[in-house]
Amino acid sequence: MFKKSNTKVSIMNFLSNRINKIKPSPTLAVTQMAASLKAAGKDVIGLSAGEPDFGAAPHIHQAIKGALDAGHTKYTAVDGIAPLKEAIQKKFARDNHLDYALNEITIACGGKHILFNAFMATLNPGDEVIIPAPYWPSYPYMVEVAEGTPVCVPCPSLKITPELLEKHITPKTKWLLLNAPSNPTGLLYSKEELAALADVVRAHPHVWVLSDDIYEHIVYDHKPFHTFAEVAPDLKERTLTMNGVSKVYAMTGLRIGYAGGPAPLIKAMAKLQSQSTSNPTSISQYGAIAALEGDQTHVADNLNKFEKRRQLIVDLINDIPGLSCALPDGAFYVYPDCSGLIGKTTPAGTPLTSDTDVATFFLEEALVAFVPGIAFGMSPYFRISFATHEDILIEACARMKQAVLKLG
Repeated sequence: MFKKSNTKVSIMNFLSNRINKIKPSPTLAVTQMAASLKAAGKDVIGLSAGEPDFGAAPHIHQAIKGALDAGHTKYTAVDGIAPLKEAIQKKFARDNHLDYALNEITIACGGKHILFNAFMATLNPGDEVIIPAPYWPSYPYMVEVAEGTPVCVPCPSLKITPELLEKHITPKTKWLLLNAPSNPTGLLYSKEELAALADVVRAHPHVWVLSDDIYEHIVYDHKPFHTFAEVAPDLKERTLTMNGVSKVYAMTGLRIGYAGGPAPLIKAMAKLQSQSTSNPTSISQYGAIAALEGDQTHVADNLNKFEKRRQLIVDLINDIPGLSCALPDGAFYVYPDCSGLIGKTTPAGTPLTSDTDVATFFLEEALVAFVPGIAFGMSPYFRISFATHEDILIEACARMKQAVLKLG
């Protein structure tokens, strides 16, 4: 007979240290708070989600339906089908002047999966990843899950400079992570700025660059986009160039990300993927081929929509006392400075001491939801996504202005 133990194991003790390090997504937390208010009958406007409010183009839909009709519902090669790799190869050559062989290209279940695979395949305990702040909140957590150490560098200009980069490189540095146009600021690095960063990386042979280009084709005012390996071709063998179809082609739920990089790294990432998710969704891969190789008219049309919304939201926010908002270069976010509201007092007598307080105030008083800057590693700011209809942006800002006028 086996004796039953009376010892109870706490679920927190049962879970791994790895999982206990991860905090819930701040974007998701705001979405859940807004959902709770909506469930209570409140008319909440959510401006926290980084997702276009329109769908993928019809020819992408048709390609996915065609893949279903053709029976492409079986397993594919672990890191993507050859026709999609060929489309990505052409895209890199056409848009970025980068030449990748097919064994230097990998496809995963979204851009986040590419980043996760790269960190898991390269980081050992204590290895450091330099992450300029403000940053997308998932970056440091993915590094920690891979047992690396995120080195989050506050950037007063909201972009990392060569001096800041040099200051934070150590013998343990493995990656510099660059994201432009940026989430959350929408700022872009010029060719000259990337070249200056490349000079620093060049002097430290143990440092690699992970370039997150997911918003590449959402750039305004006809500004040129440059990716790191394009500006510094001699560092291509130390660069992973990541992209995807989610933002530009409004294919967020279809989960296709891709990257080009040195063959040994790409092979290692595929090896990891073979023991985790295996292949990206088969029919989504055919949709991605249509996105990359098909008519690009809808990309320009969507950019025009975003550009109008960009100017609208910046003008509206700058009309709210205490807020200051710069015009972003790209993506579909603005990152307003709310320092002018810090120290104010709500009608309930609560002082606003942080951007978290500001976000909570606007959610409770104006029923407008967005993510505070602390989640992105830089305060006092907050992020608003303008990937939504103009009427909603107008209403949200009107509510916010009325709420601010109530502050003491």
